[in-house]
Amino acid sequence: MTACAIEPTAADEDGDDRGDECGDECWDASGVPRNGGTACAITADGAYAARLAPAGDCLFPERWTLDGPEPYAVPLPGNQPEEPGTEVQPMSDGRVLIRRLVDGRHAFSLLYPTGPGTGELPLGAVECPDPDTRLRLLPPAPGGEKAYALAVGRRSTAVWLVAGGAFGPEHLAMVPGRCSGGVWLDRAGRMLALDREVGGRTKAIVVDLERDGEVSPLLQIAADSDDRLLAADPDSGLLLISSDAPSPGREQRLGWGVIGSTLPVRFPECLRLPDCTVTPFAIQPGQVLMPENCGVALRIDGPAVTWFAVWRPAERQLLQLPAPEGWLAGAGLWTESGVLQLPYATREVPCGVARFAVPRGAGGTGDAGSPGVGAPVAAGGSGATGATGETRPGDPVRGGTVGAPGEAAPVPSPPSEPDPPVPVAPRPVPLREAPLKGRVAVG
Repeated sequence: MTACAIEPTAADEDGDDRGDECGDECWDASGVPRNGGTACAITADGAYAARLAPAGDCLFPERWTLDGPEPYAVPLPGNQPEEPGTEVQPMSDGRVLIRRLVDGRHAFSLLYPTGPGTGELPLGAVECPDPDTRLRLLPPAPGGEKAYALAVGRRSTAVWLVAGGAFGPEHLAMVPGRCSGGVWLDRAGRMLALDREVGGRTKAIVVDLERDGEVSPLLQIAADSDDRLLAADPDSGLLLISSDAPSPGREQRLGWGVIGSTLPVRFPECLRLPDCTVTPFAIQPGQVLMPENCGVALRIDGPAVTWFAVWRPAERQLLQLPAPEGWLAGAGLWTESGVLQLPYATREVPCGVARFAVPRGAGGTGDAGSPGVGAPVAAGGSGATGATGETRPGDPVRGGTVGAPGEAAPVPSPPSEPDPPVPVAPRPVPLREAPLKGRVAVG
């Protein structure tokens, strides 16, 4: 863990400490922010992050800089506190996009630090005449120069360019059906995958933003299954998928596939945790043509606690780890070298990044408890040490075993058997056409 400093501003020099408005009421007994100020968005290149941070009983935007030797935060308060439901997103130039609901219209602005206050550049607004329409920001786009939003109506969904255009918000596409999700499939910010519900079934589709929103199917594992795309890596083509195809109408399973592959989607048994929700939130980049070696970070929500795990398709076992105290749950970033970075905030460390080195084989070779495997390699924060990777009371323990402080908790699982062989098609076919009927592959 590396130390993190709060970036000094002119306001600090004048004695107006904008980042120190939060007293004891901002934090719970474990030092985690109150008021829901935990959601965090990170640029695709990992340079910046943004979130709504607590300030007393209020919320204000905050930008984190992550690409330096130590992470640091810059508070960006406006003239009044932000309302719950306001969204922020970092841009590649360090400014922060904010979406506010004002008089029934979604207003967008770019925030940036300036002297003793916060500069704000209005971008315009999007009005949704139907009160049932819900508008939200899509995940940060590759490149970080543009930002997009999804307006979901009763029977159709609109894709908007809300930052980076020439004349304010621009309507890009209208997609029939109600869409959710949002995953970028390329590094150009052109191909956007959405989960579209039509006729009671949900299938992942691709929207081409450079061809007037042309829509094409992406996933159709079975005709009567609900197939959603949760995450994708443009370098390797690895896709993380949620589907009820293995048990139609009963259970959504987490699986993986490779775009353009001739093999069916596989649903590893190790990703199936009873009474828990498992959600991928980061994939290791740079593994060109090696999807099986990509590290995948998974958020695990149990009945009373949230932790995380790392996994690779080539390995048939999860490496489960206690989350850093104050983790901004669901936020994180992999480096090409295999270091997982998790942002966290506590009363003592208002801006921190816990880094975990996860070598290949740590989860699948049975050596999860060996010294150093999965241990934090660095932490960041201002004022005190933060997450240590030590097992604390209440940390999830599978099978009654835990590692020593700084070690990963071994996760017992049934012996792995090779995936059943599947016929290979004579030519490459899109993933949506990969054969599945009667032989869902389970790893």
